Amino acid sequence: MSIRYAAPAAIVPDTDGQARISFIGTRAFLIEAPGAFDLPNQRRVWALSHALETRPDVAEIVPGMTNLLVILKETPDMPEVVVRDLQEEWRRARSVDLAGREIEIAVTYGGEHADDLPALCDLSGLSDREVVRIHHEGTYRVFALGSAPGFGYLHGLDPRIHMPRKTVPSLHMARGCVTIGGMQTGIAVLTGPNGWNSIGFAELQMFDPLAASPAVMAPGDTVRFRPERIEL
Repeated sequence: MSIRYAAPAAIVPDTDGQARISFIGTRAFLIEAPGAFDLPNQRRVWALSHALETRPDVAEIVPGMTNLLVILKETPDMPEVVVRDLQEEWRRARSVDLAGREIEIAVTYGGEHADDLPALCDLSGLSDREVVRIHHEGTYRVFALGSAPGFGYLHGLDPRIHMPRKTVPSLHMARGCVTIGGMQTGIAVLTGPNGWNSIGFAELQMFDPLAASPAVMAPGDTVRFRPERIEL
């Protein structure tokens, strides 16, 4: 399930610390945290998710990157009342942290799968070894899962190696590629088109539909990358 959504039909702007609330279709509302794209806002989104999941009118809740999609069981007669209630829930939400696991992932940096490492070096002005060092020395939090089964959006990437997503995606990026997209990093869980930038490869299978817990990552987990090999 995707973390980013189609253009909304209507918007309640974020003013005075209010959340930005968009109508998605007739039964869904996208709540976006105002301010920075950071861990404190994500913790507040997690708190809001817990507060709303027991409401009898809610069919499904999908936490995203500093946003929350709320899908109701029925189309509301007065959506403006729903918006007001959601704003009040946002005002009451307090930061919570998720007791996630610590995950270490072995990575081959460089090599045949690091197609975009030269471009990242050109953009950042760093050498390939500096990019690799900065990436594997980072500590990352899983903010949300989405875009493909088991794909974790990882927050905490050093700004020196931020790189915009490609305007033209790679058509056949391999499952396991370690990637950078904007201010986030992650691991491709499917082979196919991908707009993120690949700098290495991880053998670990991130999603197994037959496993008791199909996804390796979950929101709140802490992730570190361990350089198993460096092929530059």
